[in-house]
Amino acid sequence: MIKKYLLIWSILCSFAGWSQVIVINEIDSDTPSIDNLEFVELKTQAPYVSLDGYVLVCFNGNPNSGFATSLKSYYTMSLDGLITDANGIVLIGSNDVSPYPARTFGDNLLQNGADAVAIYSGTFEDFPDGTLATTTNLVHALAYDTSDADAVELMALLGLTVQYNENENGLQTTESIQRKNDGTYETKFPTPGVPNDGTGIVFNGITISVPASQYDEGAVIPITFTTQNPVATDLNFSFSLNNGSFNTADFTGNLSVFIAQGQTTFTTAITILDDAIDEGDEVMKIKFGTLPSGFVRMNDNLKVEIIDNDYFVAAYGTPLNPTFGIVNSTAPSGYYASLEGKSGTILRQAIQDIIANPAVVHAHNYGDINTILQTADQNPLNGNEVWLMYKEIPRSKLLIQTTGNGVGKWNREHIYPQSRGGYANGTSEVPDGINIWEATSADVLVHGHADAHHLRAEDATENSSRNNRDFGLDDYNGFTGNAGSWKGDVARAVFYMSIRYNGLDVVNGNPADSTVGQLGDLATLLTWNTQDPADDFEMNRNNYIYTWQVNRNPFIDYPELASYIWGANSGQTWFSSLSNASNVALELVVYPNPASNYFIISGKEMNGNLELVNMAGQVVLQTEFGTNQKINIDLPTGIYFAKISSSESVVVKKLMVK
Repeated sequence: MIKKYLLIWSILCSFAGWSQVIVINEIDSDTPSIDNLEFVELKTQAPYVSLDGYVLVCFNGNPNSGFATSLKSYYTMSLDGLITDANGIVLIGSNDVSPYPARTFGDNLLQNGADAVAIYSGTFEDFPDGTLATTTNLVHALAYDTSDADAVELMALLGLTVQYNENENGLQTTESIQRKNDGTYETKFPTPGVPNDGTGIVFNGITISVPASQYDEGAVIPITFTTQNPVATDLNFSFSLNNGSFNTADFTGNLSVFIAQGQTTFTTAITILDDAIDEGDEVMKIKFGTLPSGFVRMNDNLKVEIIDNDYFVAAYGTPLNPTFGIVNSTAPSGYYASLEGKSGTILRQAIQDIIANPAVVHAHNYGDINTILQTADQNPLNGNEVWLMYKEIPRSKLLIQTTGNGVGKWNREHIYPQSRGGYANGTSEVPDGINIWEATSADVLVHGHADAHHLRAEDATENSSRNNRDFGLDDYNGFTGNAGSWKGDVARAVFYMSIRYNGLDVVNGNPADSTVGQLGDLATLLTWNTQDPADDFEMNRNNYIYTWQVNRNPFIDYPELASYIWGANSGQTWFSSLSNASNVALELVVYPNPASNYFIISGKEMNGNLELVNMAGQVVLQTEFGTNQKINIDLPTGIYFAKISSSESVVVKKLMVK
């Protein structure tokens, strides 16, 4: 019976324009929103055909995109291990495509055109990124676009004469390009995982669901499996939850599914064990085992975040509630000695000679930044989280953005934007650790791409909102209602970059966002440097980055340096003894906090000077005070910074006025 079926299939296909072993049956390159539904569907004449020995290659069709990418490959996937289904189909696509792809790639991977996809006989190694399109060993290719001019040069390299438009009907995000039985293509509503003409074997789809995407240790999680149609006979299969460090030691429960004949659902309860180990937040991954014939996964690899209730708390505060003097600089003795007695351009060069010293400083890659930030930007109140700079909130370390969907995720924010710095995508995404590094200098601008002193953990959507804009004036000032706890951090990072790398500068005004090598606004950043002083959080990250890069941000160790380079003290001679920076905080308390009509500065016996600064950087109160003296205020509700100076030191305290 099987042989008869295959013979009939072969005869039918021979009259339907088949000449290739495998063809590209459907492609959806542009999908709604974040392009998380992209896919490529392949088809063979017969069912159950192994695709071992073939590769899928994506080509860039823009002849003006530069030597490295023009008419060349930008993505290659080995098809080894894949077998077409009973309809002769294999689906490849993003993680959110349904039915679930046999093999996945990242969101927003497929270029929208004019481009091409192709199948070759060969191996993954035959087509590294940047391989020129060719007809050698070509099995099948498809040129496509979204209302773009034909990629004639790429088509010639692939032996193609027709290019198909995914926007043929003006619906490029909701329609796909699909092969017809005569070998030509049409554009219509996507049909991933099923024959384009509506014929063929119909599978019963199974979906995994859970009530929430995040649970604490100790929780009981109900996991439900639902079929599209009642099952004809009893259905049994298993599933797994293991994912990296999350394993069978972290949970108990039944991992077998049983759906009785005529039914559609089964629910099992998994208990997450509440241990006393600080192992960090983890991700449980619900993954189908092998399904019986006739069934297909509608989703898979469903991720559930498991929040560890055991975590480390640091002795210092967050940027929203800063502390000062708890974390001391780890700069070696004499690290800044060469700056003493210098001024103007000579002082600036002396700073660069320290922080860009090619004999000392290490340059790492962009992949390493994820590792660095998970420690450098760790939330002081919970060691399992990172602190998001602009948003001024923590987020679990495990919620790092790995696909095009950044909602609820964090990623790496370039304070001096990639496009503005001229080093976009300049280093590798593959981390290689602290012990592997490159020598660098002030002239190697590409290393700015992965310089941790200006990279911060940030909410992915807020990162997109900031984009490549300047700071201050009528440009980026953070989201409405932000407390500004990040503004001084930004200023000191921009100051660092402007001296660390030749070709970068910080300027007054608001240059066009396309300007390369300049970032504004200098006057605003100088104000922010004073308004939001360097705190323990910033000093801690300076210390940690020093262990990787073997250089420091001097504007964190000595914030007043900025004034000697760009500000009111410009041209004056620098001596560290003149700096207001101090690693020893005054032993005092400001209370009540929040305050209403007054506050008191209490601590050891002392007299000093007080400057109270609002969030706009304006000094709203300036006075002398004595220990335990009541200081009367009549101020609008908000956040203020009390800069308290004595003959011994300076400390800044945050004051809330209600």
